[in-house]
Amino acid sequence: MFPEITVSLEELRALQLKRLRAALRHAYDNQAPYRAKCAGTGVHPDDLRRLEDLRRFPFTSKADLRDAYPFGMLAIPRERCVRIHASSGTTGRPTVVGYSARDIDLWAELMARSLHAGGARPGDIIHNAYGYGLFTGGLGAHYGAERLGCTVVPMSGGFGERQVQLIREFGARVVLMTPSYMLAIADEFERQGIDPSDTALRVGIFGAEPWTEGMRAEIERRLGIDAVDIYGLSEVMGPGVACEFVESKDGPTIWEDHFYPEIVDPETGEAKADGEPGELVFTSLTKEAMPVMRYRTRDLTRLLPGSVTAMRRMAKITGRSDDMLIVRGVNLFPSQVEEQILRDPVLTGHYVIELTRSGALDDLLVRVEARAVLADEVATRAQMALVDRLKGMCGLSATVEVAVPGAVERSMGKAKRVIDRR
Repeated sequence: MFPEITVSLEELRALQLKRLRAALRHAYDNQAPYRAKCAGTGVHPDDLRRLEDLRRFPFTSKADLRDAYPFGMLAIPRERCVRIHASSGTTGRPTVVGYSARDIDLWAELMARSLHAGGARPGDIIHNAYGYGLFTGGLGAHYGAERLGCTVVPMSGGFGERQVQLIREFGARVVLMTPSYMLAIADEFERQGIDPSDTALRVGIFGAEPWTEGMRAEIERRLGIDAVDIYGLSEVMGPGVACEFVESKDGPTIWEDHFYPEIVDPETGEAKADGEPGELVFTSLTKEAMPVMRYRTRDLTRLLPGSVTAMRRMAKITGRSDDMLIVRGVNLFPSQVEEQILRDPVLTGHYVIELTRSGALDDLLVRVEARAVLADEVATRAQMALVDRLKGMCGLSATVEVAVPGAVERSMGKAKRVIDRR
């Protein structure tokens, strides 16, 4: 259905070079902030002769987009933009992203490609619980599902009882939402006395937050579905930059004909080889309204060889360089804690990490829900086992609280995993 993904590696690299040259020239000619950056580092689009030459060009960061607020990074007249998306701006000015009509059409096509790879098929009913509005998730998934020929239920987030009702009564085969919210919906099924696996659902395509293989296993066990990982970010396009194939579930395949990936050292910015861990960097090859050159995502992962296609895959996101916690001098990511939690079958993926400080020392508290109300001795055993696993994993002594079901606050979108009170 999407013959372009069968391109050979040689054809792919030639296409990337052609598109990269055009994208660099477009950004240089039409984005004054990026042109100034290039001038400051002494590079010009004519200097790009090979794909490897991209390393000579400057990065783009979220700070650059905020500094250009609201429309300073547009590469076309604002009047030609048919849509604007933006981040929440919780840490300052929001990052604003513009789309031309061609961009919207391409986004729908790439999202349709992603959904098809993830297991959706024309005619499926797709229950879309990603948030609509300035967040790119809801509308991006919606347009892609319609392009694929599916019937879309534009549910958005919230209204847990209603989510369960419509999933069951409309007969959705595919569900789209964050993985943490899928667990909350599974809880709502069980609260109503309904088996979460007793539906027409067969595939869940989950993204917008890092999640572990342990969470995948829990979702698949409780819902009886294939749980597939999708990746994207607003600054590059939105959801649909990469997606796993449901047949392999071996990491999202990056649609390299439209997005050129790199891995760099998060501290130095130096390029790293495929297979080495580091920070993911993207250059958009076909974006018209707001191309981004070497955009630093802050997501930590590795690039892997293609499996289903010649296009490279990305390993599961292990965290974000700007979400890394430093606790008593130890680098710690929430995903590492989640991995240890989900090794115990009596514990769930609902947890929160709370950091406080006593004098000069950091205190680490992990509050995690049990699957059911546990006898005191069972809860104590799970608590001490998790303390030991965390100590063995990172060397930190943590306080663990095993809470009753429902004690950890649920999120309708991205889960809030960390409360830092230091």
